[in-house]
Amino acid sequence: MGWISRLMGGSDGGASQSAATAAKAGEQKLEQARQLERIGHDIDAAYYRWLTGSARFDAAPDVENGILDEVRALAARPDDAAGLVPRVPEVIPQLLGSLGEEDVSTGDLSRLVVQDPVLVAEVIREANSAFYRPMTKVDTVGAAIKLLGQNGLRMVLARVAFRPVINMDSDGFARRVAPHVWEQSERCALAASLIAPGIPAGGFEAYLSGLMQNVGLIVAFRLCPDRAVPGSTGFSSQLLALGRQMSAGIARHWEFPAEVALAIEQAGAPDASNLARALAQGDRIAKLRLLIDAGAVTEDDALVTDGLDSFQRRCLGKLAHVES
Repeated sequence: MGWISRLMGGSDGGASQSAATAAKAGEQKLEQARQLERIGHDIDAAYYRWLTGSARFDAAPDVENGILDEVRALAARPDDAAGLVPRVPEVIPQLLGSLGEEDVSTGDLSRLVVQDPVLVAEVIREANSAFYRPMTKVDTVGAAIKLLGQNGLRMVLARVAFRPVINMDSDGFARRVAPHVWEQSERCALAASLIAPGIPAGGFEAYLSGLMQNVGLIVAFRLCPDRAVPGSTGFSSQLLALGRQMSAGIARHWEFPAEVALAIEQAGAPDASNLARALAQGDRIAKLRLLIDAGAVTEDDALVTDGLDSFQRRCLGKLAHVES
């Protein structure tokens, strides 16, 4: 019986060792997740400081709470919030609908695109951008559409539709900051679409989520004092979260795909959907790109080296070629 006991004891010892190894791996994974969460908060704080710049001021708690209460109340009324941003051009939904048809031709798409001079210029500009790097200059709509492909064209159309939504006419601080918010939205959309296939998630849905996620933030900035915004970290964290919540509500009001609205709402949450994970990673990469380009963060900063994996750092490099 002794050898049986020894064998059983060895088995128990092996099982215990396996359990201990699994527990240690779980602890390491949890700690890694916590570290990434801390880095995410640090990136958001650095981005907010850069974005608000000299407009930040030390606000009394009642001032901060008053602004946040207004934003929170508006986020609970997405129909009212949506009424504060412009509608997209009529030709955009037509084109997006046409792109979903299997038998649509380049000629059909060209005829729709040429109805809007802004779209013509944008499609040709995109085809000639450093991102696509054509061998020869593209100077016709048809050639541009062939180079971009249907998915590339959908992204151009979505970007054209959203630019006036973010860069909307408003007063005070919101108007001043809108161009920078648009830059972040555009880069977030591209980064999220590059990240999405590896998660996996839909590339175009990730792109839409990236463009849409800051709409609520711009609306929230309109509720801040004229040309000024509270600068505390606590305020910025809550304002960014409420802005995202408002964006999700507006997306539902505009009848966006349900997974897009949910991704905006869940981005950064522990058990988020795959699309929300792609959006959160794209958001982080885009913020770092802007901070690096502005000289606020360096390429070898811990926010980059510890906050991004190797593929995400390659995406960060691709964003350097984006022209707003």
